[in-house]
Amino acid sequence: MAKKNNTADIGFEKEIWKAADLLRGNLDASEYKSVVLGLIFLKYISDRFEAKYNELVEEGDGFEEDKDEYTSENIFFVPQEARWAVVAEAAHTPEVGTAIDNAMRLIEKENPRLKGILPKNFARPELDKRRLGDVVDLFTNIQMKEHGDSKDILGRTYEYCLSKFAEAEGKLAGEFYTPACIVRTLVEVLQPYSGRVYDPCCGSGGMFVQSAKFINEHQGNINNISVFGQDSNPTTWKMAQMNLAIRGIEADLGKFAADTFFDDQHSTLKADYILANPPFNLSDWGADKLQDDVRWKYGIPPSGNANFAWIQHMIHHLSPHGRIGMVLANGALSSQSGGEGTIRENIIKADLVECIVAMPSQLFYTTGIPVSLWFLNRAKKQTGKILFIDARQMGTMVTRKLRELDEKEDIQRIAKTYNDFQAGTLENEKGYCAVAALDEVAKQDYILTPGRYVGIAEAEDDGEPFQEKMKRLTSELSDMFEKSHQLEEEIRKQLESIGFKI
Repeated sequence: MAKKNNTADIGFEKEIWKAADLLRGNLDASEYKSVVLGLIFLKYISDRFEAKYNELVEEGDGFEEDKDEYTSENIFFVPQEARWAVVAEAAHTPEVGTAIDNAMRLIEKENPRLKGILPKNFARPELDKRRLGDVVDLFTNIQMKEHGDSKDILGRTYEYCLSKFAEAEGKLAGEFYTPACIVRTLVEVLQPYSGRVYDPCCGSGGMFVQSAKFINEHQGNINNISVFGQDSNPTTWKMAQMNLAIRGIEADLGKFAADTFFDDQHSTLKADYILANPPFNLSDWGADKLQDDVRWKYGIPPSGNANFAWIQHMIHHLSPHGRIGMVLANGALSSQSGGEGTIRENIIKADLVECIVAMPSQLFYTTGIPVSLWFLNRAKKQTGKILFIDARQMGTMVTRKLRELDEKEDIQRIAKTYNDFQAGTLENEKGYCAVAALDEVAKQDYILTPGRYVGIAEAEDDGEPFQEKMKRLTSELSDMFEKSHQLEEEIRKQLESIGFKI
């Protein structure tokens, strides 16, 4: 979300979201998501095309309908019958849905990269055409370019709406959206400046978007990274394609949506950076059909939980200097069931685990399961050592249910701790971070829970002498005991008054 980056534009993003909520009517969040995001994408394509079209008209050489003039600059070509003016004209007619569907089909026909990706369900009867017309009006009346670079504002609007849909959908939203502060932490630690970036369960493409942002913010060149990913959910896969297209990110997400374990779309890929948030504790993932798989170098993952299947799949796809940043449920840190303890031990003995970060609770819209970040590295600078960070006290509650990590205070602190560890200059900080040698981890039965290594922060001395403090505390405790006895007696009396004696 863009609230810390560009507060001047957040009003526009909220306005789009308000329109999305208007359009919802009786539709589920999962249904109107594709409608709203599809419209944002259509408007993006139209604005980008129109700006170039007007530029060519001004040049006066008659090239404004030459498709090559657009594709050479990575601008999608929009045929005349699909342009926003046609959709806007139909806004308050019963045919508005049909006009949008036709525009989507024509754009797909002219741009092979978008084939089969754009939503074409605007004409369906359940969609309130009056409300749809109002949303089209909103897009028509607000020119994207007035709010800064259209690619940036629309990309951020798309991301903002994704986060809001995740909040509205609840549990199922984890399939397509990882909170931006978690992704940002992974990216700030790994710093993917150049090379092949891979996400085997890419959702709506948030890992790639944050990687691109990181490169832009550090004056790097987005063309220095190649993006690879896949996702098994067809709707989510299409959302990712649109999200990346809006950002101008060229990506290979496979030929179609597919199960990563059974239909690896990038089987020969060796990635320099792997960023992922795989489904937590996925059961019944098909382990029985993959017993002899080449990916299980450190042990066969149990059928009841895919956590160590995901880890080994990613290790399999690492280049000789490759690094992984991934999100896993905390159970993976210590579980011994189904051979998971042995697999974890083998991965640790191979000196692949570089850093473990215990994250605070309530970071996800979708689950209260506590998570950790795992960083693995084929070419560790500090061999034979693992950095443990306990970040459970970090973050701020932004709503009653949701916590976020602060960009400057929390995320940068974690990234700096990691960088200092790599440089060999980090000093242990009780309750926050510690560096442990592999033999120390072995003494802990290869359990990677950071709390075992960082300990508890020392409490600040409040200046109250010990004897006085103990006298005060025991007096307070005595008062509490007295009150509890009084309450107990009152409960007994009330129960007796209605015929129940205890």
